[in-house]
Amino acid sequence: MRLTRDGIPAAPGIVIGPAHVLRLEIPRVPHVMVAPEEVDREIERFHEAREWAKARIREVRDNTEARLGEVEAHIFDPQLLMLDDAELIDGTVEYIRENRLSAARAFELRMVEFQSEWRRTGHPMVMDRLNDLMDVGNRVIRRLLGIEDPDHSLQNLRNKVILVARDLTPSLTVQLDREKILGIATDAGTRTSHSAILARALGIPAVVSLGDLSRVVQTGQELILDGRAGRVVVEPTEWEKNLYRERDIRVREWEQELVLLAHLEPVTPDHQPVLLRANIDLPGEARVARAHGAQGIGLFRTEFLVVGRSTVPGEEEQYLAYRQAAEAFPDDAVYIRTYDLGGDKFPLFLNMPQEENPFLGWRAIRVCLDMPDLFRTQLRAILRATAHGDVRIMLPLVNEIDEILQTRALLAEEEERLRREGIPYNPGYKLGIMVETPAAALTAGDLARHVDFFSIGTNDLVQYALAVDRGNARLAPRYNPFHPAVLKLLKRIARAARAAGIEVSVCGELASSPLGVFLLIGLGITVLSVSPASLPEVKKVIRSVPAADAREAVGEALQASTATEVTAILTEQIERWLDLSFFSGRWNPTHGGREPVA
Repeated sequence: MRLTRDGIPAAPGIVIGPAHVLRLEIPRVPHVMVAPEEVDREIERFHEAREWAKARIREVRDNTEARLGEVEAHIFDPQLLMLDDAELIDGTVEYIRENRLSAARAFELRMVEFQSEWRRTGHPMVMDRLNDLMDVGNRVIRRLLGIEDPDHSLQNLRNKVILVARDLTPSLTVQLDREKILGIATDAGTRTSHSAILARALGIPAVVSLGDLSRVVQTGQELILDGRAGRVVVEPTEWEKNLYRERDIRVREWEQELVLLAHLEPVTPDHQPVLLRANIDLPGEARVARAHGAQGIGLFRTEFLVVGRSTVPGEEEQYLAYRQAAEAFPDDAVYIRTYDLGGDKFPLFLNMPQEENPFLGWRAIRVCLDMPDLFRTQLRAILRATAHGDVRIMLPLVNEIDEILQTRALLAEEEERLRREGIPYNPGYKLGIMVETPAAALTAGDLARHVDFFSIGTNDLVQYALAVDRGNARLAPRYNPFHPAVLKLLKRIARAARAAGIEVSVCGELASSPLGVFLLIGLGITVLSVSPASLPEVKKVIRSVPAADAREAVGEALQASTATEVTAILTEQIERWLDLSFFSGRWNPTHGGREPVA
């Protein structure tokens, strides 16, 4: 049965081989109650299993560091934090003591409660952490039940295979033998999940978020897996296999060219320089970004400190994270975005209100200003990090001048406290905002007088301008950053920033698209920030397309009345200089090898 599935490209590479479907066995925990005199002993067993699991995770962490590096090893730090989580520990102990449940049953129930809370958010970052939670839970439960950990290294396989599974945990992924595994295809997951990060580090091509592939594919069926386009073909024809083999050769040549670009300047053929920074989610990613040629960090998302946690992070923990990113770029700017909470990102310690439209509700700067203690701690930690580099503070979802003034007042108070305590910071730090709403775009000229820079968050700007939920698959065709209304808002923001003499950058997904880069350069926006993995491709676009051609094309596109017309105008011009089919996720053999670019 021939079948094609499109998912999310998670690790590049094209491979052809037989499927090996892996079905992970979750230990079944019997409902056992203990006698009153055994309660204390059962609590001791739980703590022993928890400490044992921590020791095993540290071993995995150390092995990962030796094999792959420090950044990949940090992936296991959240698991250690989970095993020390007060709510997880206290809740389990209470179930044992109050209900006289066995340690295994009490822990399993507490884990189910945690999973339920996390799933309710639906946020990709939280959903990714569920894999860590499952990893931790299975390890502790197996210890309590006396069950040995399964061997998932697949050492006994005779032939190389493409591993197909519902999902993979980090500790399972890091066990995989690169000599046995051609590629990975999973039903769930995101590009930023820990298993995807490890697959990239191991050099194993991977595609995630493939729906129910693991239920429809059988072990032994032949697959093509394209980790750059995000596609899996089941039982391909000979014509398809030859086509993908040929593409694999061409892509390898392309990727080698991208590697050589890493340390070249991002400048157009007609000598227009472009500042190219990186977006990161974790402090350890800063060094990866630098290795990929980033000129600083344009967006350091700080939600990793709070999402999925039941306790508020302390000032010292935050300061060390911000300092790590700053020290990775001693000569470049690091833009730290304050908590963008709300919408679909609520930490467990925050009482989440029930809202009909959460993306239009209590989120981002609104949450921070309504919770000054939480906000003050973060601002103080960022201020301390300014002593270690050009650290800049970026406020998300600002609509009002008053939101900026309130933040400046809090910063002034925390600066005074730092001075009194003799703690160093840089009083010349910069404060800016993300422009993400039509209101902010339309009043950009007024907002610009109160800030040091603008950073355009195109993901939310498009969503709010078009009244289209970017997470709604049904509305995906209507979420179009090339809509004429979006172009006009971008032009207005850029013009206001230039008039005020402040920097304007883009840190949304539009800056990762070749057509988007072409558009932004044509609008005169020459500071871009993208994921570390996207840096080489974006630099390829910058070094291939003349800025003068981009300006000419955008001038014509601004007169267009539909997104289709805008896309056609930009595509016709950019294809004079670039073959778009090589860019991630843009190749489709059923369309003559070309994926529509809109």
